[in-house]
Amino acid sequence: MTTSPRLRTWLIWTAGFLAFPVAGLAGTAVAGRVDDPMAALVGGTVAGLVIGVGQTLAGRGRLDIRRWAPATAVGMGLGLLLGAAVVDYRTSLADLALMGALTGLVLGPAQALTLPRGTRMRWTWAAAMPALWALGWTATTLGGIAVEEQFTVYGAYGAITYSALSGLLLLLLLPERPAAGVPPAPTPAGAHT
Repeated sequence: MTTSPRLRTWLIWTAGFLAFPVAGLAGTAVAGRVDDPMAALVGGTVAGLVIGVGQTLAGRGRLDIRRWAPATAVGMGLGLLLGAAVVDYRTSLADLALMGALTGLVLGPAQALTLPRGTRMRWTWAAAMPALWALGWTATTLGGIAVEEQFTVYGAYGAITYSALSGLLLLLLLPERPAAGVPPAPTPAGAHT
């Protein structure tokens, strides 16, 4: 039984959820609990960097690590700073969903700007991130994870949910990869905006 290239791409991206727990451990190791602005900014930046690197690896060469990882670090650091401050570092389901949405509101445009040339409707990525990050925190909270410990990023339940759904979105947005030995088709003018 063979797996289609698109399905394989989606499965590998979804498996990239493993970067999230590692990112959470790294963010917590550097900044501790997200209970003040500095912890949110530093912890979010560290976690974002780890997630960005993990996503570029899971993207199998479709994302430029030199652009995606720093954009994810900055977007997540500033987004978590905003989101955590707005909810006053509280960890109820509603607070974490709002914090996730605000994180995604900052992170989404940062990442959208770094999507590869030829990406269709790149701003769809930015528009989807608030909902996907809110859903990540919701899945983690409903999964019984000890969110009161004020983590920098949601847990495995949220990471799998986010990764599976964002992987589907990437399949829709990113240009097809040419088959081995076939030169890429020219990009139409204006397609990268």
